[in-house]
Amino acid sequence: MTRFFAAGTMRQHSTTSTDFVTQPEIRLLCVDDHRLLRKGVARLIDLEDDMTVVAEASNGQEAVEQFKRHTPDVTLMDLELPRMDGVEAIMAIRQIRPTARIIVLTMYQGDEDIYRAVQAGASAYLLKDTLPEVLIQAIRSVHSGRRVFPPQILAAMEKRAGQTPLTMREHQVLELLATGMKAKEIAATLGITLDTANAHTKNIYSKFGVRGRTNLVGEAISRGFIRRERGQDGT
Repeated sequence: MTRFFAAGTMRQHSTTSTDFVTQPEIRLLCVDDHRLLRKGVARLIDLEDDMTVVAEASNGQEAVEQFKRHTPDVTLMDLELPRMDGVEAIMAIRQIRPTARIIVLTMYQGDEDIYRAVQAGASAYLLKDTLPEVLIQAIRSVHSGRRVFPPQILAAMEKRAGQTPLTMREHQVLELLATGMKAKEIAATLGITLDTANAHTKNIYSKFGVRGRTNLVGEAISRGFIRRERGQDGT
């Protein structure tokens, strides 16, 4: 198998004048709540002579703890995690080490998902159907200080940049709309007037460019503004 190595990716430590031990340069933390996926990624990485998985985590809190313990060179981070989601974990890790290099590896490709991950400090954003050789090259690129965003991810980022963002209150109203609440119920829940609730709702529909609650919720889910309840679609 042909291998490509960046300059300086391998260390050699002398044990005797004629005996050398090669140690991996790139140490990784793999974070995903699916054990099978973590093990699959670990096996893929361990095939490479210049990298190894030093720790795994199945939720966001564990990811932060493992990062503190092992200080990996690169972290592979899913977004949908129990206890603490991937974006929150990225922010927590970057508070510990602002230069931490993190690759998001996820099934979500909504522009809001991507925006939040990049804002949190992700150096790369890859989908889980990424070819193995692309993932390996991305790890090396991020380790060397580069950022990696495939064309479809860049397109989603450009789409997000050209749109008016939701306010924090509009995010709250959107989440309540997705549960089926009517304007009067939303107003009572958030402690705002009915007129204000209606105004926020109108703004949300305008920003998403859709009509009807079903279309709004569908668009919000596909773009990553809200999530389905875990387990509804087996994820």
